[in-house]
Amino acid sequence: MKIIATNKTATFEYFIKEKYEAGIVLEGNEIKSIRSGNVNMNDSFCFLRGNDVRVKNMHVALYDKSDAFSTKDTRRDRKLLLHKREIAKIAGKINRQGYTLVPLKLYFKDSLIKMEIALCRGKHTYDKKQTIAERDMKRAVDRDIKNAGF
Repeated sequence: MKIIATNKTATFEYFIKEKYEAGIVLEGNEIKSIRSGNVNMNDSFCFLRGNDVRVKNMHVALYDKSDAFSTKDTRRDRKLLLHKREIAKIAGKINRQGYTLVPLKLYFKDSLIKMEIALCRGKHTYDKKQTIAERDMKRAVDRDIKNAGF
């Protein structure tokens, strides 16, 4: 599994509860652009429309060698492929329990491009401060271990 892109802000902004693997519907020139690493997921999010899940604001740069008839919208909504049971479960949790659906990473699985999405609950500012403090403490401990020569 080769990771193409990750959403680094998702782990800082949300508590991750459940993860799902979804396929993604792409055009040929988008696939070539993603294979060359020209994708950004930082501001992207997922939403339900009818009986399908879509990802919004995922930026896939235009492939430089594509023809004039290719898609010009780099931030278009892209459909995610999930089982009906998974979509129903996700819809229930989003509607009743107030979860949010956030894309975490985009990766290759064999020759296919998959997206890992997660049901998340938002963090408050005090939760974010606690996360920053824990990360700083971990860095300090790692630095002390490195300097001590263990």
